[in-house]
Amino acid sequence: MRTVELVFAVGWAAFWLYWLVAAFSMKRGRVVWSRELRVRAVFLLIVILLTRIGAFRGHDVDTDDPWRAGVGLALFALGLGFAVWARIHIGRNWGTPMTEKKEPELVTSGPYHLVRHPIYSGILAAGVGSALALSWLWLTPVVLAGTYLIYSATVEERYLTEQFPATYPAYKRSTKMLVPFVF
Repeated sequence: MRTVELVFAVGWAAFWLYWLVAAFSMKRGRVVWSRELRVRAVFLLIVILLTRIGAFRGHDVDTDDPWRAGVGLALFALGLGFAVWARIHIGRNWGTPMTEKKEPELVTSGPYHLVRHPIYSGILAAGVGSALALSWLWLTPVVLAGTYLIYSATVEERYLTEQFPATYPAYKRSTKMLVPFVF
C-alpha cells in the first residue's frame, strides 16, 4: 500500500472511530424507520449492485501525481476537520441522519453559521478529496453518499421547520444547505 493510500485509510478509520465513540454522548431521539427504511434499502441495493458489477475495482493511471495527491489530501483534511468541528459544536444535539430529538435545540453558530449541514459538507468534501488523490472511482460512493445526505438534509429540514416554526425558516433563508454562498 502506498503512503498516500495509507494516510487516507488511517484518516477515514480514525474519523469513523471518533464518530462511533462520540455517538454515545448524544441526546435520545428516534428515527422514523417505517418512512426511511425504503430509502436506506434502495441505497444499500445500489451499493451491492455496483460492487457486484465491479464499479469500485481498478485504479487511475495518474494516481502518482504529487499535486493531485496533495490537493486531495488537503481537501480530505479540511473536510474531516470541518465535520469534526461541527460535531463538537453541536454537542449532544447531534444524531444519526433523520433523527427526531426529544427536547431539540436549534444550533446556528460556529460551522452552522456557514452552512445548515456542515457535517454532511465535511464528509462529502473529504470524499471528493479521496477521489482526487486516490482514484476517480471514489466519485461513485461520493455521489451515492451525497444523494443520501441531501435527502436526509431535506427530511431533517422539514422536521426542524415543524419544531422551530418561528426561527428555522429565517435561518434557512440566511444560510446555504451544504456549500457556503452556493448551495
